[in-house]
Amino acid sequence: MSTQPNRPGLRAALSLDYPMSLGVHDTYEEAQKAVDYLSDHEFPVQDVLIVGTDLKQLERVTGRLTRGRVIGAGALSGMWLGLFVGVIFAVFDPNGFQVVNVLATVAFGAMFGAIWAVVGYKFTRGERDFTSVSQVVAAKYEVLCEHKHVARGRELLTEMDPMRAAQEQVRRAQQAERDRVAAQQQADAVGHQDDRRGSQPGPTP
Repeated sequence: MSTQPNRPGLRAALSLDYPMSLGVHDTYEEAQKAVDYLSDHEFPVQDVLIVGTDLKQLERVTGRLTRGRVIGAGALSGMWLGLFVGVIFAVFDPNGFQVVNVLATVAFGAMFGAIWAVVGYKFTRGERDFTSVSQVVAAKYEVLCEHKHVARGRELLTEMDPMRAAQEQVRRAQQAERDRVAAQQQADAVGHQDDRRGSQPGPTP
């Protein structure tokens, strides 16, 4: 399923004012459980956002794609479409519901679906002779909320799972230290550049 992230209304719905972290979870189910706990304790969950990070796509190969399987899948799809169209026409037929007409529509749909599937298969030129299912998953799921609710949210999640809350507090402290070190290194690098510029001799008169 796809979304349209460029729509202004959607961007507004997926944004928070000064978001802060309530916790990082390994699975979506854990993040969902945390938000559900907040909701059960009357926390303003309308100001909560679940963010999946480090996205990756998993594709599970389910089998070999042969001409027979292509024809069978196309015919089956066409049969369902033919059945739907045939029943609609039969219901509104002034001569009454004709089963023969429905069966004829189903047969035509199966034939059309099979032909269409074979044509599409030929266009692939054998570059994808397998079937698969795919899903986009995240390595981590972070629960965020607006800054004005973060203290209450962390308090509730501490009550829910004290051990996880302690681990999350350690993680935030480590992240803050990493950010501090990175900012200090960047400031030192800028200072060194300024020193080098200042030590360069000026033009000789």
